[in-house]
Amino acid sequence: MNPALRIPAEFVAPSVEDAHLPPLFTVGTFEVGKHSLLILLSVVLIAGFFMYVVRRRALVPSKGQYLGEMGYGFVRNHLGRDIIGEKEFRPYIPLLFTFFFFILVNNLFGSIPVLQLPTFSHPGTAYVFAAIAYFVWVFVGIKRHGFGGFFVKMTMPPDVPKVLYIVLIPLEFLSNMIIRPVTHALRVFATMFAGHMAIMVAAGFTAYLATGVGGALGIGGSVFGVILGLFIYFLEVLIQILQAYIFTLLFAVYVQGSLQEGH
Repeated sequence: MNPALRIPAEFVAPSVEDAHLPPLFTVGTFEVGKHSLLILLSVVLIAGFFMYVVRRRALVPSKGQYLGEMGYGFVRNHLGRDIIGEKEFRPYIPLLFTFFFFILVNNLFGSIPVLQLPTFSHPGTAYVFAAIAYFVWVFVGIKRHGFGGFFVKMTMPPDVPKVLYIVLIPLEFLSNMIIRPVTHALRVFATMFAGHMAIMVAAGFTAYLATGVGGALGIGGSVFGVILGLFIYFLEVLIQILQAYIFTLLFAVYVQGSLQEGH
């Protein structure tokens, strides 16, 4: 058969298994892989950076101190004070700070060569953080309003004809107590996983075309693939930052709603 007429091998798109590699080793029944190591690395990086920049607090801050203070001020003022309120926000700053910077760093791992894995593309990480947020805002609401008062606040909107509560109570319970924490986690997980897979597909397909499959047309297509891949890459960086902000912002909104007095 004429080599020029041979049908090229099919492009095989990356799979979920390619995105989440097998464990590197196990400790008892606990599997330790790249995902686990990156989470530990993020803790070291975040703690190390902020401990370093506050070790010598100068009146005229260094670049590192300025960056650290700016990051802390952003979380404190825009996600704490402006959302939760001037009188109530201070106890929640440590958790807001942890949520924002932990999610941010772990998301950005997906855009760093060699690392190239946003750990929140794994559902377990996202749902653990959503569970923490869920239990905190429920606890805050019960502490402020009591169990019955919090339940009424979550399931019985004010200024509604009482007959409609027959329908609204189960719907509001489902929306606020079940769907809310699920979507809180799903939002960050789905965007990180989809973005990571999109970059993998674009890179794989570009490499496939660059091998000369399809002749000059295939090589030309690989150039377009590089441009598309770069566009997806920078879009993903933007989404990684936004998702850290949105997750933390929603938690602040939930806490503010729990603290707010009922009508």
